[in-house]
Amino acid sequence: MKEGVQPTITDVARVAGVSKKTVSWVINQSPRLNEETRKRVQQVIRDLGYVPNPQARALALRRNFLIALIHDNPNAQMVLKVQQGVLEILRDTEFELLVHPVNRGSATMLEEIRQFLERQRPYGVLLLPPISENDSLAELCAAIGCRYVRMGSASFDNPDHMIASNDREAVRGAVEHLIEAGHRRIGMILGPAGFRSAMERQAGYQEALARAGIAFDRALTAQGDYTFDSGMRAAERLFDMSPRPTALFCSNDEMAAGAVHVARQRGLHIPRDLSIIGFDDTAIASHLLPPLTTVRWPMIAMARAAAQMLIGGPGPGPADEASGLSPFGSTLIRRASVTPPPG
Repeated sequence: MKEGVQPTITDVARVAGVSKKTVSWVINQSPRLNEETRKRVQQVIRDLGYVPNPQARALALRRNFLIALIHDNPNAQMVLKVQQGVLEILRDTEFELLVHPVNRGSATMLEEIRQFLERQRPYGVLLLPPISENDSLAELCAAIGCRYVRMGSASFDNPDHMIASNDREAVRGAVEHLIEAGHRRIGMILGPAGFRSAMERQAGYQEALARAGIAFDRALTAQGDYTFDSGMRAAERLFDMSPRPTALFCSNDEMAAGAVHVARQRGLHIPRDLSIIGFDDTAIASHLLPPLTTVRWPMIAMARAAAQMLIGGPGPGPADEASGLSPFGSTLIRRASVTPPPG
């Protein structure tokens, strides 16, 4: 190297005896490489004093080194956990995270996203539910040549573009936990109409009842929208019933917290008078009194896998055959909010 001349990725590849693509994988922390190659390339990078130039590479690739997180989700805790998972993968790489909220109810949403993508030219896009369920949005990303990954509660795309959980099975297991405790009159606070997660979770609730020979009663369900206030409103309606439910499954922890609040206002003791289960296992679940039994949705692990897929690493590993779960199987976290029904 001539004095005063900055080393390039080509120089690193030549000295290390690898391809430029291999050097790029090392820079981006791809797990594809064996440890010996990774250490050799890293040592050459240190010896040469090579500093990656994301601007130059962006010009060459006609892409910025940005991962765009596009969402229209009322669950702030979910969005924060997804950001955490993505940032864990992007740390010490050339990539940065760009968060772009949208309004799925807007008639111009697709055109607005098109303009955003053409203006920012992200390297890849992570789509969160519910807009991840919009096939037109996925087609838009493909049409303009922007790689994308969709997160959801069930699989609705090919494996190269999909990170999915097992919400239906997880909720079925949670409601079966209530049934095993002796509950037969089990209410449910539903998620927002039109959300795939809400449909999958309601399906799991109904499947658990059917397996136990308990007739599904629509009157025992109340509409929510994943917010604390909607959980309160839904709980008010369910608690006005006579007889009221002895147990309640809530489609997320925020609504479960709203239900707990209403129960206390009415002098109901949890779990002696009412058992409650939530979904997500956000911080609020362990901070409630008593701590909330809930389904842990692996948001951070899913976000990590999605980010790794976007920056060029392999996708999720094979399913865990021993457990029968997908790589992102949700699990029931048993705490103190469930006991047998009174009397």
